[in-house]
Amino acid sequence: MHRVSADQEPTGHFLAHRYPVVVREDLLAAFQSAWKMIAEPGNWYSGEQRVSVAQETRNAWDCEICRDRNAALSPNSVEHRHTASNLLSSAAIDAIHRIATDASRLSKGWLDTVADQGVSDAHYIELLGIVVGIISIDAFHDALGVAHETLPEPLPGQPSNYRPPGARSHGAWVATVAPADVSPAEADMYGGAKQTGNVLSAMSLVPSSMALLKVLSEAQYLKAHEVANPASNGGRALNRMQIELLAGRVSSINECFY
Repeated sequence: MHRVSADQEPTGHFLAHRYPVVVREDLLAAFQSAWKMIAEPGNWYSGEQRVSVAQETRNAWDCEICRDRNAALSPNSVEHRHTASNLLSSAAIDAIHRIATDASRLSKGWLDTVADQGVSDAHYIELLGIVVGIISIDAFHDALGVAHETLPEPLPGQPSNYRPPGARSHGAWVATVAPADVSPAEADMYGGAKQTGNVLSAMSLVPSSMALLKVLSEAQYLKAHEVANPASNGGRALNRMQIELLAGRVSSINECFY
């Protein structure tokens, strides 16, 4: 996919006039909300660290280590490691780069290794949410040939260190929170839905990651309570079968692990 460098043109804050086609206002509003969420302290990372995760996601596309690893028969055969920064450990940076560039070869064993290197399940889900958000927004801009938006300035404050009390094993690689187990502190996590897509609930260990994915998926796909209803198309011009056909095809082309 062709990627437009952010220094090719002045950037704004998801301004409609920057795009060569008319872009729905709710999409631009969702992107702006996501930018603010990335800049804010999360559950386990500060705002400065979260913006650093976003930057590392972009760095991964031009990373020589990642290119060597992608070309290797096994990613484990490449022994080079990314250098830690003053904000993120080398293990966290490696995880960010693997998610961004080699997601189809991730495994539970790999995640266990990441945990052994000091990146807990909750830290992993928080950085995963940011990586997914950045890739989602940047890919939209790549498709339209528009320069990537300048990353937001981090906001002050400390992470909450909040882990939902209802989080437990439901068969995923990490603990998740079922809709029936949400506590008052995260009562709006599922928007009142009793069932939703696993792609959302997979982020439920870290409410800040789930909120980020939710605001983007509701604009780019469907609202949480509509996902489980095969007749719902969110009021889009496409019907649900067309939406899922396109989603499946794009996922296949991008070698989406999920």
